[in-house]
Amino acid sequence: MVNARVGISLWNRMMGDVVNLRRARKQRVGETAKSEAQANRLRFGRPSAERKLDEAREELEARRLDAHKRSE
Repeated sequence: MVNARVGISLWNRMMGDVVNLRRARKQRVGETAKSEAQANRLRFGRPSAERKLDEAREELEARRLDAHKRSE
C-alpha cells in the first residue's frame, strides 16, 4: 500500500494541472477587456482643458516642423 501511494504521488507531480478551457478563455477575454478599459480611461478620461492644451501643443509642434521643411 505504501508503494502505491508513492507511485500516485509521483504521478501527480509529473502531470500538469487540469485546465478548464472555457474558464481560461473567459479569463483571457476579461484581461483583454481590462487592459482596453484602462487605455480608454487614459484616452478619454481627461478634462477638456487638458485635451485642448495637448491638441494646441501638437499643432504648434506640427507648424514648427513644417516651417523647417525645405521647399523645392
